[in-house]
Amino acid sequence: MKKVASVLRYLILTLGAIIMILPFFWMLSTSLKTQPETIQLPPVWIPKSLQWGNYVEAFKAAPFGRYFVNSVIVTVVTTIGQLFTSILAAFAFSKLRFWGRNLLFMIFLGTMMIPGEMLIIPNFVTLSNMHLVNTYGALILPWLASFFTVFTLRQTFNSVSDQTYYAAKIDGASDWKFLWHILVPMSKSTITAVTVLQVIGSWNSFMWPLIVTNDENMRTLPVGLQAFTTDAGTNFALLMAASTFVIIPMVVVYIFLQKYIIAGISNSGLKG
Repeated sequence: MKKVASVLRYLILTLGAIIMILPFFWMLSTSLKTQPETIQLPPVWIPKSLQWGNYVEAFKAAPFGRYFVNSVIVTVVTTIGQLFTSILAAFAFSKLRFWGRNLLFMIFLGTMMIPGEMLIIPNFVTLSNMHLVNTYGALILPWLASFFTVFTLRQTFNSVSDQTYYAAKIDGASDWKFLWHILVPMSKSTITAVTVLQVIGSWNSFMWPLIVTNDENMRTLPVGLQAFTTDAGTNFALLMAASTFVIIPMVVVYIFLQKYIIAGISNSGLKG
């Protein structure tokens, strides 16, 4: 009976994996087809001749090089900035003792219940008054802090005993030295996990860049892909080619770093 249950479990997992992979396979397959093959019935799953030129043509059809640079800048700066602010805040909420610490933490924790869509208009008005619309500032500033990241890191920092902190203080280590030389290295897996999640989230961000940019030179890859979709019309081969080189970097990042994501979330205590 146990063997039957085990086989059934693996069959269900295999079916789920196939369902998840199928759209990506179709995207890759379509990106290498000729235009007639993309609309042929019954559908052509494997093209007769691989059209690698679709990628070159799609890349030249829109300034994807500029979109790529913008996405890299926004992703790198927001990730570094968010990590820096979150590590400092998580350390304060975890190890420092100050009046109102728990109350302040609960208030910030409550902000996680506010839908992100509700903040779009206030953030846009604020940045507009600061004359930052259609600049890197508009794309970066709202994402330099994340209380989800603070909460996740705080959970990990709490797993490091206070005795370790006090022992370091007795040995003459400052809070700054303890944080960066002891606490951060001990929390490497969680920090790597939140870093990867932030990189993926920033790279794939669409709604906010679409709202705060109207200049082609300031578009990020997802927004540029949406504009290219409009321009390319029904040329599905080029659309899929463009979609492929937009998402491939994040797929590669996730494949190589997925073990850190799992380990980091497990260490932080955020279990399902």
